[in-house]
Amino acid sequence: MKIKVMTFNIHHGKGTDTKLNMNRIVKVMKESDADLIGLNEVDRNFSSRSEFMDQAAWLGEQLNMNHAYGAALTQNERGTGRLRQYGNALLSRYPIVSEKNHLFDFYSGLIEGRSLLETRLQIEGQALDVYITHLSLNPFLHKKQTDFILKKAADTKLPVLLLGDWNMRPGAKAWRKVTRHLTDVCDAAGTGSLHTFPSSRPRTQLDYIFVSRGFHIESAEVIKTIPEASDHLPLTAELVFSS
Repeated sequence: MKIKVMTFNIHHGKGTDTKLNMNRIVKVMKESDADLIGLNEVDRNFSSRSEFMDQAAWLGEQLNMNHAYGAALTQNERGTGRLRQYGNALLSRYPIVSEKNHLFDFYSGLIEGRSLLETRLQIEGQALDVYITHLSLNPFLHKKQTDFILKKAADTKLPVLLLGDWNMRPGAKAWRKVTRHLTDVCDAAGTGSLHTFPSSRPRTQLDYIFVSRGFHIESAEVIKTIPEASDHLPLTAELVFSS
C-alpha cells in the first residue's frame, strides 16, 4: 500500500513574520495530504507564546487524525502546578497502538530538552514502528543521541520510519552513520539534498525521513506553498509499504 509521510519543525506555530498562526500550519498539512506527520518544536500548555495551547491535540482535531506527544522539556508552572511542555508529536490517519517517550538525559544535571518519541502503528493489519526526534547541535550529544536512536531501531523486528530535525547536513559523519542502517528517502528518490532551512531562503537540509527495509521510495519533495508558516520547510515522501 502507498502512504505519504511528512516531517515538519513547526517552531511552535510562530512564522518568519514572528506571528503565531497555527492555521497556516494546518493549511500546509491539509494540502500535503500526508497520512503520517512527524512534528518538532510542539508546545503543550507551554506559555503565552503559543497561547497555552495543546498544539498536538488541536492539530489532531483540525485534521481528524490520531496524535501522540513526547515532551523534550517539562516545567512546573509556579503557583498552579500545571505542566508546561515542549517536544515532538506524531499525527496519524492510522491507529496508534502504543507510544513511549525517551528523554535524552544521559548525564545527570544536563537538561537540554531533547527526546525521542517512539510509537507503534497499525496499518491495514501490519504493525509499523515510527520514531520522531529533534537532535542536539552539540556534536558530542548528537553522537550519543544518534547511537541511542539507531539501537532502538535495530532492536525492533518491524519496519521502521524515523522522522525529524536532525541538525546535520547530508553526507556528514552522523548522516553516514545513520545511512549504514537506514535509507534516506531523498537519497533513494534521486533528488539529492532537499533544502529545508531556513524556510525564507533554504540553503541546507536539516530535516529527514529515514526508512528501513520494507519500503519502496517513490518520491520526495519539500513543500514550499507557505514558507512563512515556520522557519523550516516540511519534507514529504511517498512510500510503498509492503506488509
